[in-house]
Amino acid sequence: MSLKLIQEQVDQWIQDYGVRYFDELTNMAQLTEEVGEVARIISRRYGEQSEKESDKNKDLGAELADVIFVVTCLANQTGINLEEAFQNQMNKKTKRDKDRHKNNEKLV
Repeated sequence: MSLKLIQEQVDQWIQDYGVRYFDELTNMAQLTEEVGEVARIISRRYGEQSEKESDKNKDLGAELADVIFVVTCLANQTGINLEEAFQNQMNKKTKRDKDRHKNNEKLV
């Protein structure tokens, strides 16, 4: 699914079920919360922290999807075309970093 379609689907969901977008500051807080949930899973499942029994059934994919949803809400309500913005960033990173990582001895 393209980012454009994701933006359209989220906007339709907001219209159908969400009443309206939360304000940008509330969505920023929501994004922080969702990223925290991703961090908790990663740190316990793949990091050195032990995983609590209650965390073992947490779905990393679902939490990452929650992050995408809130990021999409923020893009929609601030008029950002995510497809265009993402492509611009990929072009910038490619130009800036095309040799940087290949020449990094730490990555070999």
